[in-house]
Order: sequence, then structure tokens, then C-alpha cells
Amino acid sequence: MKVIRNIETWGDTHHPKMLDLIRILLGLFLLLKGIGFLNHYPFLRDQIIRTNALHLSPDNITLLIHYVTLVHMIGGIFILLGLLTRLASLIQIPIVFGAVFFVNILSPYFNSELWLSILVLGLLTVFMVIGSGPLSIDNLLRNIIADDRRAETGS
Repeated sequence: MKVIRNIETWGDTHHPKMLDLIRILLGLFLLLKGIGFLNHYPFLRDQIIRTNALHLSPDNITLLIHYVTLVHMIGGIFILLGLLTRLASLIQIPIVFGAVFFVNILSPYFNSELWLSILVLGLLTVFMVIGSGPLSIDNLLRNIIADDRRAETGS
């Protein structure tokens, strides 16, 4: 537990504000990707069936599509706002990892989205370590709690 706390402390103190813009864009990208999956359900289903490396049943493929869509949309909103960014990034990582290694690499032709998926996976890993930064709801809540504690102690 102490290691996790040390990582959080290090991430909070070594966070350039420019990374907040990248975090916001990443969250927006994930949100739009989730909406795109929702709007292109048949395409996504066909792509998963074509590269069905996990040998999923049709019902499980449907469940997987709904899960990926929901996690991208909700996680994207959380990352965009800087709310529980580490948790939202952690939940996104297995999905993007699957996109890199099961969808893009197993594609019969060179897929240009492979590089985008690798970039997103890297950014999710970065934000899982460093957190949301100064321009976030997490930081706002931390400041409100700190102000309340100072008001209670009278300092």
C-alpha cells in the first residue's frame, strides 16, 4: 500500500499542466470512440468475429461490445474531467491492450489504427501513474477537503 501511495505522491508532484490538455484530449478521444462503437455496432461485431482469437460465442461477443462501448464512454468522460483518472485509466488498459494485440496485430492487412492504439495504451499507462493533474475535478475536490480541514483546525 505504501508503494501505491508513493507513486500517487510522485505523480501529483511531477505533473506539468500541459499534460492536462493531453489528458482532456485522450478522454475526448475515448468518449468519441465509444460513441463510434455504438453507432457502428455491425462493423465492430464483424471485426471481432473475424479476429476471434478468444473463440467467443455470439452472445459473449455482444456482451464484449457493450462492455467496451460503455467503458470507453464512461471512462472517457472520467478522464476528460479528471475524475478518478487513475481508476478510469486502469479500467481502459485491458481493452486497449486487447485492441493492440488481438484486433490490430491479428488483422490480415497492416492496420493504421495499430499505432493509434499503441499511443492510447501508452497515454493510459502514463495517466494511471501520474493521475489527473491540476486542471481536474480530483484536484478541485482535494483543495476543498484541504480547505475544510484547515477551517476545522483554525489555521
